[in-house]
Amino acid sequence: MPKPRKLILVTAEHHPHHNLWLKLLDEIAKEKGLDKEVRIEDYVFLIEHGDTDELGMAWVPQLLVELDNGEIKLLLSRLPLDEKLQPSIEKAKEEIMKKLEELER
Repeated sequence: MPKPRKLILVTAEHHPHHNLWLKLLDEIAKEKGLDKEVRIEDYVFLIEHGDTDELGMAWVPQLLVELDNGEIKLLLSRLPLDEKLQPSIEKAKEEIMKKLEELER
């Protein structure tokens, strides 16, 4: 069974939530003991491996994981919102950890 090896964050420095995504990446990599990589505006990578819209266009930020067999899986493409409609790092972290645990089974 392939295991998660590296987290890959594709982001844009000008994105309003760029720093939230970086924090999320750091926290999860540390907790799970995974390597991490940050790619800036790598839309080709996202079109191949991430979420896209109905026209096949990708957006940033998105967080993916590379498995030890080379496979790439999407973990999160939109930050979940809290009751005040603000981005929730806690909810995002829960969602990502759940997906990582599913991949480790």
